[in-house]
Amino acid sequence: MSEPAPITGPLPDPWDDLRAHTAARLALGRAGTAVPTRELLRFGLAHAQARDAVHLQLGAEALAAQIRALGCSTLQVASAAPDRATYLLRPDLGRRLGDADAERLRGLGDGHTPCDLLVVVADGLSSLAVERNAVPLVENIVRTAPQGWRIGPVVVATQARVALGDEVGALLGARLVAVLIGERPGLSSPDSLGIYLTWHPQVGRSDAERNCISNVRAEGLAPSAAAARLWWLCQEARHLALTGVGLKDRSDGVVVGSATGKVLPGGPATA
Repeated sequence: MSEPAPITGPLPDPWDDLRAHTAARLALGRAGTAVPTRELLRFGLAHAQARDAVHLQLGAEALAAQIRALGCSTLQVASAAPDRATYLLRPDLGRRLGDADAERLRGLGDGHTPCDLLVVVADGLSSLAVERNAVPLVENIVRTAPQGWRIGPVVVATQARVALGDEVGALLGARLVAVLIGERPGLSSPDSLGIYLTWHPQVGRSDAERNCISNVRAEGLAPSAAAARLWWLCQEARHLALTGVGLKDRSDGVVVGSATGKVLPGGPATA
């Protein structure tokens, strides 16, 4: 009987199969009492990408031009935070418009017919997410709008946080506002875009009064699926006259008893 061949290289990692299914930082392995050098370098790279996403300045004019190419009118506004450093240190300023833009929108709102849905594209904490994902998402939202819904001009906002949409929506008389905003970067997702939907936007709305659709990006929720979910929520919000904790997202509901068992993105959930 022959002897087994001696092991001359590293043993196969039994976690490799699991890691192939997620970008999450798991099963990193170890070298002695520390993580392997390759994982330490990957962590450093991911951390640098997250920092870059936070500090990258949004090209608002270029973004607005891309959105206008879709056939949408646009408006550009800025929050009361004069620069990125102030924006990061003073979240309250990122939630309110600068005085000049507030006055300008007040004048526009007085002469406009109120819209059903106002889309605000905001840089938030990841301009990278907005640059990569906002245009295809806006295109899907506009293309799949239900009949009879009026969409207002797409507002591009800089140094903006979610609540800025409340003031913008109130000044322009929107029934619903959807804020498309760069989410706080994670170590494996520096380009994740979120959508926050608020019924009857007014200054002072709380986060409990919003619905959120998260992780819109190539490795997450596709723009077409995000737009379908948003419109489902919009129609339910108009029916119930609310958003937030009182509006449950059942856009993935399966119709029980369906012959095919097919998932109906806009269908009701029955339990």
